[in-house]
Formats: sequence, C-alpha cells, structure tokens
Amino acid sequence: MSLEVIRSTPFIQLQDGGRFGVRHLGVTQSGALDWVSLYWANWLLGNPLAAAVLEIPLGGLELHCQQDATLALAGADLGATLDGQPLAPWRSFRVRQGQQLKFAQPRQGARAYLAAPGGFEAPQVLGSCASVAREELGGLQGNGAPIAAGDQLRWSGQAEALREVPTSLVPVFGASPRLELVMGAQHSDFSGQSLFDVFNSAWKIDLRADRMGVRLLGPVLQCQRTTMVSEGIPLGAVQVPPDGQPIILLNDRQTIGGYPRLGALTPLAVARLAQCLPGETLQLRPMLQASAQDAHRALLGQWQAR
Repeated sequence: MSLEVIRSTPFIQLQDGGRFGVRHLGVTQSGALDWVSLYWANWLLGNPLAAAVLEIPLGGLELHCQQDATLALAGADLGATLDGQPLAPWRSFRVRQGQQLKFAQPRQGARAYLAAPGGFEAPQVLGSCASVAREELGGLQGNGAPIAAGDQLRWSGQAEALREVPTSLVPVFGASPRLELVMGAQHSDFSGQSLFDVFNSAWKIDLRADRMGVRLLGPVLQCQRTTMVSEGIPLGAVQVPPDGQPIILLNDRQTIGGYPRLGALTPLAVARLAQCLPGETLQLRPMLQASAQDAHRALLGQWQAR
C-alpha cells in the first residue's frame, strides 16, 4: 500500500514517538512535536501510539492515492481535501485508488498528522525513524531528508473500522493559550520583577521558531548568574540568553546548553505550543511538578481506557 508525493515542502517530515536513550551520544530526541495529535492519529487506526506518521506543518502537501486504503488525520485544520471535498481532522477516512489528497494552509493550528495502518515504513536509525535534518538521521532514506515530490510512502498494516476522536477529547487550539511551566534549574537567579513578568505578561511567538526551539518576545528578563557550566536540557526547557528573551527548546534541541533556565514546559504544554503560529501570543502559568505528573498520567489514561 502506498501514497505518491506529488508536492511537498522542506518542513514536512516522517516522525514517530522519538529517539530515546542516545542523548549521551549527543543525539537529540526528535519525534512529533505535537505528540498528543500523533497518539490520536495512530489510535484512530489501532496502531501503536508512537508509530511513524507524516508531520505536516503549515500545509503545502499533495498526495496521490495508489490503492484503496484507510488513513487517519489529527492535529491542525490545514484545509485538507480529498478530490476537492473538505476533509476534517480527528477521524479516520477511506481513500480510493487515483484520488488526490491535498493540504492547503492553516485554518486552526499549525501541524497536521497523517497516519497509515501500522505506521509508515522507514528504516530504524538508533531505535527510531524520526527525522532530524541537522543530524541526517531518520526519514524515508534514513538520512533525515524531508518528504519530497516523487517519494513513495508505504505501509503494510490493515485498518480497523472507521473511528472519530470523541468531541470532548479533541484538543482546542484557541487563541492565547496558557502553557504550564514547572519551575526549576536556575529560576532563583532571576530577579523578582522578572519572575513576576514571566507569569503576568503576554508573550509573542517570534518568527525565529522551528523544531529546535521557539523564541518568545516580551519583557526583558534579568538573571544574576553570568556564567554557568553547560548541562543537559530536557524537552520544553525555557532558556534565557543574554538578551533576556526566553527560548523554549523542543524536540530537535541540542543535548546540552549553557544559558540559565527558568524550568521546563510540561509535555502537554509542549504539544500545545507546537500548534501555535509565529505572531500568536501565549501566557505562561506555574505548575508544581507533582501536579504536572498527575495531569500527564490522566492524559495517558484516556488512550489506555480505549
């Protein structure tokens, strides 16, 4: 079973749940930025939740269906159409041989996730097929290259009956989201005014945003620490460089860093950030680590219960 890529962009990649246990080698995590939408896309087909999917930022993708099949779509509404007919996310759907599947541009959210039965096939590199262009790892050829015109997207699984994500569980990609931040690392080195500003300001997402990190524009944060030894950085880490504008580090981040950190976004907040476009605003709110862990377990339970 396969899809032929007719048109693509340099941002469209094959991603799965990520690459773990290799950061001591200097290899980053990678994987789907919006892991919640990844899980739902795979759940719709009865796949392992971390199976390989297409991550489609901002649209610009056109596919030719070479056989009858069942696929699934979750995440952003990118104006997807099947032979010109609107195709809504958060459900599985059937395609017929010869049909054209297109993704136009964002209507709500930034990244859509397209899944196939059993997951798209690609070589495993260090335990994952997740694409990292910078490190030339993963993807269809194992070299990190993005999806390109002429590529064949193959799978061999069989889909179950058509499914939809329950309306009550569909993530909301509304304006000005509030993202949870677990304080830690060097937060005590920031001035009291800066800590107040962090949680009482609207932060604008800079144009300098990619899979490595997202820069926020807002009040200048002041840190008393001038030097520090580089240390390991987790997903969602909020670094503050000398210009005082925080950077939220994402899946393709470097493995160590030497800027002071306020803490880290929760995994759910990272997934929500992945659906924000440059120019949008967001707010940060503090969350205790224990509360973040409880919320994460509750979220994982919604798939285990189904």
